[in-house]
Formats: sequence, C-alpha cells, structure tokens
Amino acid sequence: MIDIHMHILFGVDDGPGTVDETMKLLEIAREEGITDIIATSHALHPQFNVEAEEVWSQVRLLNEIIESSGIGVTLHNGQEVRLADDLVEKLKKKTVLTMADSRYLLLELPSGSVPAYTTSIINQLLSEGITPIIAHPERNRGIAERPERLERLVRAGALAQITAGSVVGAFGKNIQKLSFQLIEANLIHLYGSDAHNTTVRPPLFEKGLDVLEKKKLGEYADLVLENNELLLKNERLTILEAQDLVKRKKWWFF
Repeated sequence: MIDIHMHILFGVDDGPGTVDETMKLLEIAREEGITDIIATSHALHPQFNVEAEEVWSQVRLLNEIIESSGIGVTLHNGQEVRLADDLVEKLKKKTVLTMADSRYLLLELPSGSVPAYTTSIINQLLSEGITPIIAHPERNRGIAERPERLERLVRAGALAQITAGSVVGAFGKNIQKLSFQLIEANLIHLYGSDAHNTTVRPPLFEKGLDVLEKKKLGEYADLVLENNELLLKNERLTILEAQDLVKRKKWWFF
C-alpha cells in the first residue's frame, strides 16, 4: 500500500525530531502494510518551510538507511504546500515539489478558512498540467461550516485527500462525522496517514481502513488505495461524480 501523506523527514518541521524517531515511524508503517511513502514536509507554512533541496537530500539519505536496515519501505519526494498567491511561480522555479515528481501537488489550505482566491490558484495549476490535491479538507473549519465549499473546489478540478486519523476519530467525533459525509458525497479521492510521530500522531493507516470496512465503505477504501497507487505511477485517477450537497440534504451541521 502507498501512503501519500506523511511527515517522515527528521528535524525539519513538526514531524520526527531525530533519525531514530523516523526509523520507528517507518517500522510502524511497514507493519501496517505500507511499501511506499511520499515524504510531505511542510512548505510555505507560516511556521515551517522545508526547502526542496532538504527534501531531496534527506530522502536520498533515508532510502540508503532503509535499504541497509531491510525495513522494505521506499520514500519519495514531496511536500505539503500551503496555498500562496505565487504558488505557480514557485512551482515553475522548482522551489516547491509535486508528489513523487508527478502531475499531482498536495495543497494545504489555511486551517480556518477557504480563501477567496483558492479557485484561481486551482485554475492556474490546472493550466500548467498540475492537479492540486486538497490535504485533509475534513479538518478545515471553513469546509466544516459549509461543506459545499469543498464541492466547489472539486468541481473546479481539484481532488481531495482524507486523513486516516480523521476516519478513526482521533480528531474528534465531529471531524469523523464530516469525513464520512465527504466520502459519501464522492468528494474524497485519496487516503493518507498524515502521520507525524509514533505517539500523538501515529499512522493509523490500517485502522482507518478497518473503520471504513465496518461502515460498509469497503469499495471506497479500495478506490482510494487504487488511486494512491495510480498517483505514484503518475497516472490518471479514478474519479466518481461529485454529489450535489444542497440536493442531498444529508449534512449534520455542528
């Protein structure tokens, strides 16, 4: 299985502090059946901006350590890139990275809102052949208040990635509830752990899949796992038609 969102690099953002912590996180991921991980350290974040050169350097180093340790996981370059008005310019200059050198970019919105210019940036990225993937939309306050905001972004051409911990309930019942709502509306296309460490933010990858199975969403789990693999191969993803949230009237607001 492929984990497309993990803060696995050490000493650069709010992920592992040391290489030993990184290796422990990798061991947990491998026990959960993960074979490939896209290293998605923060870029353009108010607190963290991990440079592309640091990502390239550390991914090479860690893959060498992993090979000698026999863990059996492969790391790939990437970043979790915060929304910015000059994002396309930075992408052209290669100061921000796509996911595993693919046509897909992991895009993080501010936690409390969906800025008015988000659709404009999505259009700019698409015009450059880059498809933005909205990271953990279920944890965005603006989307929680009005889930149709995500629908508009998806209809504009963006995709979305849900977090295993959200599905499990690690961020609270409201976020878990919203996660299922977004899934049922076909507004989620990929699945990642967004793991940061082995304690407070562990992978929970396999546990999230188990929850989806219990919720009778096993077919959805198969779909997002397949899309994770297609992304790593830089191929077109399987996209189901987004549902009209206003017509569905199936939203539990909080």
